[in-house]
This record gives sequence, C-alpha cells and structure tokens, in this order.
Amino acid sequence: MAASRNPLDELRETLGHLAEQLKLPGSERIDDRVSELFSARPGPARPLSEVQAELDALVGLDTVKEQVRALVALLQIQARRKAHGLPEVATSQHLVFLGNPGTGKTTVARLLAEMYRAVGLLQKGHLVEVDRSGLVGQYVGETAIKTDRVIRRALDGVLFIDEAYALTPEAGRIDFGPEAIEVLLKRMEDHRHRLVVIVAGYPRLMESFLLSNPGLRSRFAREITFPDYSVDALETIFRQMLVQHEYALEPGADQMLRRILANVHAGEDSGNARFARTLFEQALNRQALRLSLDTERSLDALDRDDVMMLTTDDLVEAAQALGEEPEPEPQPEPERTSWWRWLISPSG
Repeated sequence: MAASRNPLDELRETLGHLAEQLKLPGSERIDDRVSELFSARPGPARPLSEVQAELDALVGLDTVKEQVRALVALLQIQARRKAHGLPEVATSQHLVFLGNPGTGKTTVARLLAEMYRAVGLLQKGHLVEVDRSGLVGQYVGETAIKTDRVIRRALDGVLFIDEAYALTPEAGRIDFGPEAIEVLLKRMEDHRHRLVVIVAGYPRLMESFLLSNPGLRSRFAREITFPDYSVDALETIFRQMLVQHEYALEPGADQMLRRILANVHAGEDSGNARFARTLFEQALNRQALRLSLDTERSLDALDRDDVMMLTTDDLVEAAQALGEEPEPEPQPEPERTSWWRWLISPSG
C-alpha cells in the first residue's frame, strides 16, 4: 500500500508544473509562491486615532510627529476631494528618514505604515525592515533576485531600508549595490499604488546616497529629520521603563542616572534611546547579581522592595559594563579668603 503524500508536497509539485508552463523567471521561486499563499492575512486595522495616540506618546520627536500628521492629513483631504469629484494631487509617499541610530526612525516607520492602512493608502500596512545584506548578493544575478523577493514581501505595506547609504558603491570597487537601487526604482514605479519605501540613515551619508543615482532624488522628495534625544528625553525613556516593569530607583540614584546619560550625550552616541534601554537591562542584571551574592539573606527572604529597587551602584556598574562612565561630579568652588575677596572686588 502506497504511503500517503503530504498535501503541501503535492501543492509544490503542482506549482512547479505551472511554473514550467508559464516560464516564470528565476526570481519567482516556488518556495516564494507557497509562502505567499500561506502567509497570514493581516488582522483588523487599528483606528487612526489609536495609532496617532501611540505616536503622540513617544518621547520627544515633536517636529517628526508634526510632519507625520501633515502627511496623513494630506491623504485624508485628497480622499475628500476625490469624494467630491475634484482631482487628486498625485504626491509621492516615499520618504527619507535622516538621523543617528536609536532616534526612533523604525518605530515611526511602523506607526506610519499603520496610519497609511487606516486611511486606505495601503491594504496591509505592515513593515518589512532590511539593510544592505537583505538586498545585495555576492554573485552576478543574485542581487536582483534578493531585492525582488524583499519587495514582494513588502507589497501593500512599507519597505524600510536602514543604512540605505551602504548601497552606494565605493570608488574603485566592484559592487552590486547599484543593481539593487535600479531594481528598487523600477519596482517602485511598477507597484506605485501598493508600495511605500522609506530609506534611512545618517544625514551626510544619505545625501551621497541620493546623489548616487539620478532617479533617487525625484522618487524621495520628502525628508524627515530625527533629532537626537536630549538628556531630559533619555531620562524620561529610562523612567518609563521603570514604571512599565515596576522598578524604582533608591533615593539619590536619579542624580547618578542623569550624570551617566549626560556623559553619553556628550559623545558620539548622543541622543541614542537604545542606550537608555540597554542601560536599564544592564542595571537589572547588576541588581540580580548583587542580590544573589548577598550572604546575609537568601533569595527566598527578599521582600517586594528588595526586588524592585535599583541602587546607585547598580547604575554605575551597568554603565561601566557598557563602556561608559558617569559625568564627573561638579566640584564646589574653593572658599576664598577675605584678602582675595578684597583684591577682586570693584572697590578694591
């Protein structure tokens, strides 16, 4: 008696025969077709007001929020014009996000994708995030296949290309990055009603990227700049995580937290919200190690306050584990003698 066959195997075989008959190009792999057939349908779209509330709740980014609201409002007004029989103004929705790492670009891209779905621009409103490695191959012909595959996954949603400047070829070096750009530009035109592309990266490097191909600047006519987070904003992000996970700082530890964030803000990683999150996670590790090594009390004897409290030492050791140090504590002015005060006084 013959063994029963897996229905999925039979489906693959059927699709294989269809592919041979239709002579699909090499990039249209059978595995891709099966994955598309069985891909989960998106859940119900969240109301626009709910997504906008999540955007508004993000720390800082006031100018970014204003520009995103303007983009969505323009779509809404154009939809009303169409309903009244008036012509729509065809505008490109592809965007350039300029800013340092950790300034909220991916988070805003995800929310914008949902907003586009809520107002009817995109059917799914999902976000597909890639970098150079997801688009560029190592061999001739491989780049077009990889880029096409990523674009198909992003259809009816947003394709977010982080560090897009890495697609720009280095002088004197054979590189397949320009091939990925060419494929991307063509597919953006082919699927102009089904795809929004956001490219992101450092401002200076992104300018070189946009100049590397004549078609890029015209396709990405809108730029949104993501400013670095201030020390106050970084502290707010850290405190939000404390509240969310039900932790607290011991008295005086808040001053050390600010000194740590101020020292990081003065360096190359200034404004990086990712550091605030990583610092919090490292502080949890230091707290756990401190409590587990306490010879005076067993873990079973720890009370609620013990497992909630993060100490100044926890923060300092967490920062040191990340290669950072607190900003030096300001030294008080030395007390001047009466003779010195007389010497520098105007009447002296």
